[in-house]
Amino acid sequence: MSRSPSFSVKSELSVKADPDAMQRWVLAFCIIRFDLEQGQLIEECYPPGCLTQEEELEVAFSSFPDSVSQHQNRSSIHDCIFFFRFQRHKHSKQGNGTSSEISEIDDKETSSTPDEVKSIRRSRSTDISKSSKYLYGYVFNRQRHDERLKRGGEQKSVVILSHGPYYSVFRPLLQIMGPLYFDIGRKAIEHIAGYVSLWPSPVPGKLMELPIGNAMLKVNLPPAHSLPLESGISYEESASSMAPFLPSNPSVPQGLFHDSDIFGTFRGLLLQLWLLWELLLIGEPILIIAPTPPQCCEAVASLVSLVAPLLCSVDFRPYFTIHDPDFAQLNALQEGDKYPPMVLGVTNLFFLKALRYIPHIVSVGSPAPSSSRVTIASRSTGRIPAKQEGFGLQQLSLKKFSPSSLFNAVKLRRDGPLCLMTEHKEAIWSTYVATTKPDTSILNRLIDAGMSPRVEESMSVVNNEILRRHFLELTTNFLAPFGPYFRATTPSEGSSPYADPPPLPPFNADDFLMSLSARGVGKFLSKRMRSNWLDLYRRFLKGPNFLPWFQRRLAIAENEQHRLWRQARMKTDIHLLITKMPELEIVDCFDAIERHLLGEMQLQQSGRAISDSATMCQKLKGDLQAVFNVLPNDMQQLLLLNPQRAALLQGSSSPELTKLPGRPSIQVGVVSSNSPR
Repeated sequence: MSRSPSFSVKSELSVKADPDAMQRWVLAFCIIRFDLEQGQLIEECYPPGCLTQEEELEVAFSSFPDSVSQHQNRSSIHDCIFFFRFQRHKHSKQGNGTSSEISEIDDKETSSTPDEVKSIRRSRSTDISKSSKYLYGYVFNRQRHDERLKRGGEQKSVVILSHGPYYSVFRPLLQIMGPLYFDIGRKAIEHIAGYVSLWPSPVPGKLMELPIGNAMLKVNLPPAHSLPLESGISYEESASSMAPFLPSNPSVPQGLFHDSDIFGTFRGLLLQLWLLWELLLIGEPILIIAPTPPQCCEAVASLVSLVAPLLCSVDFRPYFTIHDPDFAQLNALQEGDKYPPMVLGVTNLFFLKALRYIPHIVSVGSPAPSSSRVTIASRSTGRIPAKQEGFGLQQLSLKKFSPSSLFNAVKLRRDGPLCLMTEHKEAIWSTYVATTKPDTSILNRLIDAGMSPRVEESMSVVNNEILRRHFLELTTNFLAPFGPYFRATTPSEGSSPYADPPPLPPFNADDFLMSLSARGVGKFLSKRMRSNWLDLYRRFLKGPNFLPWFQRRLAIAENEQHRLWRQARMKTDIHLLITKMPELEIVDCFDAIERHLLGEMQLQQSGRAISDSATMCQKLKGDLQAVFNVLPNDMQQLLLLNPQRAALLQGSSSPELTKLPGRPSIQVGVVSSNSPR
């Protein structure tokens, strides 16, 4: 959004904030001032008491640009918007509880067995802020230069803290709230908090209209399958968005940070996007350095968006500072030590020395014209340079094989990333050799906007759609060989849907690689990857992204299979089915129907039943009675000795749920977003 939406405050229309309702979206609003003598100070925090002292310090230190990244111009006011992400500590004491309608999975549920996963549901009384492993801070920073003040100016930041990666929501909100706060002060927080309290609960993957004063924010939220489980997303909510087909509407987000500016951020490194895609896919540690916080956080967000629709389990930090508690651990790593899978966005050049052993370093962005660091004209890289003026194949090839660009590439490798201490270059330092070849047909389609800012903005939108669509297709095809492991089955014709569905195919990494090697990777990838493509799959299986994504997809597939078999039970003509069964199978069928019926009733009593559960119970009771009627008299008498079973057969609406002798009580039901909460 290039312009800030207009916003007017009318006292007679002021909305009272509801902290519980507000925390569906926002954990807290903070105002942080940089004090010359005391450093960063939190002046305001609403609601009060919702952060620990350690979290307050982390938020305060992360809400200001590093001194080396500040603009050196002497304009009276300079505003910037960026965001950061930090890890919450397990023993943090939380303040205000929240009532959220987004479903939540705690640590116990995350490690559930497939059968237990089926009972995961939405919950009205859950505190997402307590379960979130990470917090996001969205910052509006204002630097005001005034020679009459100490050090010639002052800094203050307006910060929105949230448990969700909703940059598309909070960036335009900060464009309203930031200037408003500097106009009217604390009242701005109260008004904005009041309107946020009225917003409906976040619905992943949906276009939401969020009123804010006389403005309306229309934003697409990231889909459920791209959100980490600690963000409060249930397996069932992810099921509908995991189809192996590309979406017909490119504006529908398929991953995190769908609106990030890939083209603008990596314009000087376009040929390296396929290398960066692979590095993130396999979970390699990456350090991204940029002159300013907005540039480095945009680069991290753009990089994360490249692997959609894969669930990104790499720890990404859009803006990382030396004050982060994790810095000490990273700084202690020596040559040969393994860095954790992270993507760090930094502006402080000190990181080039402190994290000098990190294997992959990417430099992006351009400093302000009057910055102390100089931007060189050539946008060469440590590998294959790309020309700024145009992106056609001819231009790229000419640039690639020119003697000057070859000399620059050799010089960059020789000097290493420490050359950024004296002059800024867009470059990549990495010894990793990519398996995926740059797709020159995609680069040929990119449009050079020229020098007009307005035309360049609109052309960036087009170029971003081209790039995002390509990498979405690339990732989808890369994940396609895993499809057979998630293929839900339905009861075959003539078989009993009351039996337990067959398990999904077990996964073995060695067997998968052997099978994939024999049948090939498919036409799409074979054209775009080198002959060692199997090594990329091998690295992916060992990396941090595979297991969380695979387990999530497996749970979704099991849930879908359970739904299909339940649906088949609803449609089955029990009289026709049992006419083809021998007596022993009829007894087994009776036991299975009873088990499913008790499971449905347990879900009803616990408040987790879905909308058609009452109908399903009536159907199962009728089926149970029909099977009972064809059993021999002595078998009927034996079955009626159990009072719970006798109540079921007599049509009692609420027999006491007791554990049957020798038979465990099994929950059977389908998780649904329409469950009563």
